[in-house]
Amino acid sequence: MPWAVGGLRLGRAWVAAPDPAALRARWAALTGAEGTERERLFRPTRSRTPTTGAAALPGRRSPSTARFADAPGPCPEPLRVLRDPFDEQWLLPDQRLIDLARPELWRVLDEHQLFAVETPELLVTAHLPAGRLGRIRPLHRRPGGAEPNLAPGLLPLLGERYGGWVTPQDVLCWILAAGRPGPRGYEVPLTGDPGRWRAGLELGHRLLTVQLRGGPGAEPPRLPGGRRPYVRSAVQAWPDGLAYDPETETLSLGTGTVSPVPPGAWEYEVQGGTRVLEAWFAARTAHRDPGADGLEALGPAEWPQAWTSELPALVTTLALLADLAPERAAFTAGPPLPAAELAAAGVLPPPRWSRRPASVLDHHEEGPGGQFALL
Repeated sequence: MPWAVGGLRLGRAWVAAPDPAALRARWAALTGAEGTERERLFRPTRSRTPTTGAAALPGRRSPSTARFADAPGPCPEPLRVLRDPFDEQWLLPDQRLIDLARPELWRVLDEHQLFAVETPELLVTAHLPAGRLGRIRPLHRRPGGAEPNLAPGLLPLLGERYGGWVTPQDVLCWILAAGRPGPRGYEVPLTGDPGRWRAGLELGHRLLTVQLRGGPGAEPPRLPGGRRPYVRSAVQAWPDGLAYDPETETLSLGTGTVSPVPPGAWEYEVQGGTRVLEAWFAARTAHRDPGADGLEALGPAEWPQAWTSELPALVTTLALLADLAPERAAFTAGPPLPAAELAAAGVLPPPRWSRRPASVLDHHEEGPGGQFALL
């Protein structure tokens, strides 16, 4: 996947939140403030201040491309994003508020796109990654699922080698099964054995289905044996903490409980030994932290029911990934595909153009101050 993009740099934490209503309240507070108070709430950086001009984000109806200080416009509709590993939150999609928005990613963001995110564990998401996650590799270089972000010549070579049609998503599934972090980044061995390819494809498809939580129009994955996490009791007041009882497999959020929660889901960790469920809870209580100030302190006064409803799907995802971890760790690619064969097919090295974004501009994009963007 030659084309890679660095992660978005938001520059100010208040533009993203687990609750879309909180983002609308922050926008209202910011646009209702004036002078130095608006400046303080905005949290200016070298890249963005209230007087900085910015273009509209591709594919989004920006409230305005005038300077924020002159005409903020109406609140943009919050967009679902991947903020942290396995944590889907919301973002205010306005380039005037984001230090480095990576417009090239927004141009290829649609219902056909998948993003591979390089962390110690490769993440795949259908949402725009918008956190401190790692390098982002879109599966497709153009909207509509057109032009795979793969080394030219790779798909025909693999199809001939393995005796069947190979799709871009097949390659992504193989990466999930066989790829590993290495000294040069995320390294993916290619096998010369068609049997190993089919085995890796089967494992990778299961991993992909779990990470996407089934995906659009597909049944969400379930735990084996007919087990299914349920919200056993609702959160009646703001929970003062998160607790887990391994004997009853119960996750408690104050008075609220979810069970069964397999131990593998509770223990699932990412990036530096952080438990995903604890990080998920911490993100939703950050606005109540005594150190939170400004717009970041604006959040729901009561625990939203939607957050509790998210938990069973997250628990299922983590439990299934924990179950698949030993199989993935034991998977090997077998005898490698010879590098000379890849070079002869023109796959290696990938041409320079494949490492750059494609030209996908088939419509006008509004630049700063309402001018047309010239790309």
